[in-house]
This record gives sequence, C-alpha cells and structure tokens, in this order.
Amino acid sequence: MAALLEQLSESVSTARSVEDLTRPLLEMLAAATGLESTYLTSIDEARGILKVLHARNAGTLRIPEGITAEWGRTPCKRALDEGRTYVDDVAERWGDMPVVRDLGLRTYASMPVRTSKGQLCGTLCATSTQARPGTPETGQILALFAHLIGQQIEREELIGELTAANERLARHATTDALTGLPNRRGLMEALTRLLAQGRRRQAEVLVAFVDLDGFKSINDRHGHEMGDRFLQAMAQRLRTVLRGEDVVARLGGRRVRRGHPRHAPRDAGAFRAGGLPPAHRAGHAGAVRAAGRIA
Repeated sequence: MAALLEQLSESVSTARSVEDLTRPLLEMLAAATGLESTYLTSIDEARGILKVLHARNAGTLRIPEGITAEWGRTPCKRALDEGRTYVDDVAERWGDMPVVRDLGLRTYASMPVRTSKGQLCGTLCATSTQARPGTPETGQILALFAHLIGQQIEREELIGELTAANERLARHATTDALTGLPNRRGLMEALTRLLAQGRRRQAEVLVAFVDLDGFKSINDRHGHEMGDRFLQAMAQRLRTVLRGEDVVARLGGRRVRRGHPRHAPRDAGAFRAGGLPPAHRAGHAGAVRAAGRIA
C-alpha cells in the first residue's frame, strides 16, 4: 500500500489533465485488483449514453476507448442501482445482461465519479473474465481514485470557463459594441501587428480615415436609432471589401479608419470604390458624404 500511495502522490502532483491523471490510476487499479481491464467512462444522463474515455487492457478482454453504450443497459448502471462496488459472481447475478454474456464477464468493480455537487459525470470500472474475490481495500481504492478524477474534471471545467470568460472580456475590450468593428484599442493592437509585418516584409502600411460629413443630420432628423442602423450598415459594407489581412475599425462618433499592407497604388482607389451604404432605409433619406484621408 505504501508503494501505491507513493505512486499516487507523484501522479496527482504531475497531472495536467484528466487523461494525465487517469492513465496511471488505471495501471494502479489493475495492480491493486488483479482485474485485466480498467477504464474510465463519461455519462450523459440526459441522452442516456455511456462512453469509454480511457482504458487499460492487459489480457484477452478488450474494452475499446471511444465505444458508446446505452447507459441503462450497462453493468455500471446496474452496480449503481444496486449499490454494489464489487461483484465476483457477475455471470450468476447479472446473467440477463447481453454485455455480460457476450464478453464472458465474471468479476466487475465500479465506482461513480461525481463532482463536488454530487453530479454524476462518469464511472471508474474494472472487470475480468476470471472470478477474483475482492479485498477490504478495493472499495477504498476505487472511492479514492474516483474522487481524484472528479476533482480533476471540475478543475479542467473551471479552467475552461475562466479561459472563455477572459476571451470574452478581451473581445469586449477591443470591440465597438454598436458595429462589431474593432474599437480604438483594437485598432492600436492591429496597427502594431501590421507595422511589424510591414517591417519584416519591407512593405508600406496604408492607413485611411473616413469622416461621414452630414451624418449628424440623420440623427437630428430621424433619430439615433436610424443613425445606429446606418453605422451598422456602413460597417458591414466595409467588411465586404476587406482582404483577409485588412483591418477596419471605428474610432468613435462618425470616424472610421482602415489599415492594410500597401502592395500597389491601386489599393487606395479600391478603397474609395468600395462604397458606403446610402442613407435610404425604411423610407428615410439623408445626404451623407464620406470624406476620406489616406496616410
């Protein structure tokens, strides 16, 4: 047991993922129980599906990774329903189950893997075609390993949620809420990148400013909602003329800036020809002129 605990301590301290932790635990579980196949499953109770995530097979019995089964018809579910951790007379007790007959199972051990809130997320199992009696330590080892895996699953989920939240915050900090274009901060980051690329490629970076003269009249005559819709339409029109490496951003108010590597003089003309959406929407009309400056 001391050797097992030492190996367990090393596995827990070095694991960076559920798989990193589970692989050595399956080896240790096989050594502790003498059962030829050990594996970890995930359970989707809403869909009624069990999936084998990671497996260790040492004998003729093969439990393939990635295989799925109907949750309600698995030995894992039967063991959970009956409150059994270790069964060494599987053929006699669960002989009505097709999987037991097909695989010739004789011994089965299973422990549910739960989160700290009690949510069932999988099972830790061991099985064999040979009848092997359990020991007093078997249930304790299964419970400990399942608890550690449950903790690691929660840790990974938390890291994933934090990463996604950080990405959303980063996008929010660099995006104009109205148009979905990069804001001033997003533009500065993009220009820094474009200028660095220009230096490496020995190419110029063309920057154009667009002022919408007369835009204020749309807000004054038709309201800010119409003005917002115009800006959104303008942003969408500019997106349609962008190349993959171009950037268009809103600096605020009525000003838009576009930056891209300059490969030929015709780029400026192409930008001017890109066009802006007319202020004719829902029966309203307004005169807006795009005044452009290229730096």
